[in-house]
Amino acid sequence: MKNNKIPMKISNKAFILFALLGSAVMTSCNKQLDMEPLSAVTPEKFLWTEADLAAYTINQYNFNTHAGWNAGTFASDNHTDNQATTNYSNIWAPGEWRVLQTGSSWEFTQIRNANYFLQTAVPRWKENKITGVPANVDHYIGEGYFLRAFQYFNKVQALGDFPIVKNTFKDDLDVLVDASKRRPRNEVARFILSDLDSAITLLKTNAPNGTNRISKNAALLLKSRVALHEATWLTYHKNTAQVPGGPNWPGTGKVTDFTINIDSEIDFFLTAAMDASAQVADAIPLVNNTKDDGYNSSANPYAAMFADADMSKYSEVLLWRKYDPTQGINHNVNHYINNNGANTGYTRGFVDNFVMANGLPIYANGSGYVGDDSVKMVKIARDNRLQLFMKSPGDLRFTDKTNTNGTPILAGYPDIIGIPETRDVTGYSIKKGFSYNSINAEGSMGSTGSIVFRAVEAYLNYIEASYLKERSINGKAGQYWRAIRTRAGINPDYNVTIAATQMNQEAKNDFAAYSKGTLLSDVTLYNIRRERRAELMSEGMRMFDLKRWRALDQLQANPYIIEGFKVWGPMQAWFKDSKGVPTLIESGTAGKTPNVSKKSESLYLRPYRVNNNTSNFVFNGYKWTAAHYLEPIAIQHFTITSSNSADISTSVMYQNPGWPMVANQGAN
Repeated sequence: MKNNKIPMKISNKAFILFALLGSAVMTSCNKQLDMEPLSAVTPEKFLWTEADLAAYTINQYNFNTHAGWNAGTFASDNHTDNQATTNYSNIWAPGEWRVLQTGSSWEFTQIRNANYFLQTAVPRWKENKITGVPANVDHYIGEGYFLRAFQYFNKVQALGDFPIVKNTFKDDLDVLVDASKRRPRNEVARFILSDLDSAITLLKTNAPNGTNRISKNAALLLKSRVALHEATWLTYHKNTAQVPGGPNWPGTGKVTDFTINIDSEIDFFLTAAMDASAQVADAIPLVNNTKDDGYNSSANPYAAMFADADMSKYSEVLLWRKYDPTQGINHNVNHYINNNGANTGYTRGFVDNFVMANGLPIYANGSGYVGDDSVKMVKIARDNRLQLFMKSPGDLRFTDKTNTNGTPILAGYPDIIGIPETRDVTGYSIKKGFSYNSINAEGSMGSTGSIVFRAVEAYLNYIEASYLKERSINGKAGQYWRAIRTRAGINPDYNVTIAATQMNQEAKNDFAAYSKGTLLSDVTLYNIRRERRAELMSEGMRMFDLKRWRALDQLQANPYIIEGFKVWGPMQAWFKDSKGVPTLIESGTAGKTPNVSKKSESLYLRPYRVNNNTSNFVFNGYKWTAAHYLEPIAIQHFTITSSNSADISTSVMYQNPGWPMVANQGAN
């Protein structure tokens, strides 16, 4: 501190804020780069060469890629209406998700690291003091802008309004407190787009080290995602406390120098989303789908794209992470996806939402739907994405390994009552990212890549943004939509689906049939959402979409019970022990521990209706409260930014709408 006579409690405040906002943390270098470890160099010696920049930025890559076990990124849609896992999330149990005393998403580590890079390297770059190939130096400076934008976007999604911090700080209490002031989310989104514009100007189309590094197209795609997210958030949350300037917005009185024209902001962001997404979609073709039935998709480029060890061969993959078990960089994803259910599964609502290959919803007259008495039946004549990416008993498991008698090794019946770690939670098992190479299914030897950005999202972003802006499907949007449907093995005429859509039927299957608690009347808009749901299945985008569409309000009055496959139909015969004795035990069976839900209640498996105990807060269905669209901020952050430590309402910050200023309490 500047004044060593400041009381200890104030010094502690400054120390904590300094940790949150002030210093840059230098972590170890990526093993693949031949560099002196970052922890062994000083700032004065570092960030003077192209190699320094490359090492620093790749060390800040913090994308959602495969973890060490279970289904990795393919389980990222758990806790939505698409996928379910054994344990529910408190996000669906109002009152049980509570404000923390410390921690939460209110932290600045990654932002601080990006700021350190930019404030150090950019002045040197502008003065031509960084050695190396000029185009590569430019590229890595562009990566720095991209990475700051990416981290800021994570904060907007989690918290909404957020401080715009462009520099690291010294431990001056007044400066640090001032830097904690939140700015309206639309301003933060504009700041993110500005950083991305800088990145787009500097990044190469073909990045050094190929698609394992950020590229211009990856930045354009992220720009389209950010812009669409903010445009739709402002559209659907308009006139609520979740939008700056709305009624009961908690920033009132705390945020100064602020005005907003919501409609102008929406138009600005939609225009930005259209422009950025079209640049990607026009340049990048979709990977071909040979449209097999899912028994053996090992030679199908569309299916293999999600499970290849080398994803650089797929034009659609803009950024991916490489794994190499020989270098200690590996995962268990295919061990679980190939061998068992990976403690996840598609919901009945999700499966029923896929249209038939002829473009008709399953409930439409003449659709050709044959029913759901077995997993294989439910896939017949359906959208090919469902056929490819949902596992069926009898599907081939390996192309390089057979049984001892030479017969193929096939997928068995889903294990809906096994241990949680390997359970097929709903009976509808995930197959996206499925590798037919047996080595990838052996423990932690997984070498399949993990996709970070895929160009098809740009097609989808343009379709949605242009429709919201123009209220019609323009020529470019129609071209993109037909391309997606053709690749998916569906009748490319999306008007066939639109004409046959009945919203009261879709409401049974899809949270996104609603916005603001009201069933959509615009069936074209609904089918744009449906297309996105199907194409991005198991890629971690579902909750992102549901929140920005404000598609969960209806659950406040009408809880939703998650269902899986039709366990109480012919498939119940699958579940017997070696002596032929049924192994399914209904909920409520006297003297026995149940493992499935009641037949009298529903023919379909209800994974959260098996045990009715005091700790099962979703037994009666998923519920919602508006506060859960954003996360709460921990109490510590108000305490250390308050002018009166005994009264945290004097903080320069404010809590998110509906969340209390008291630790361990749930939302209103």
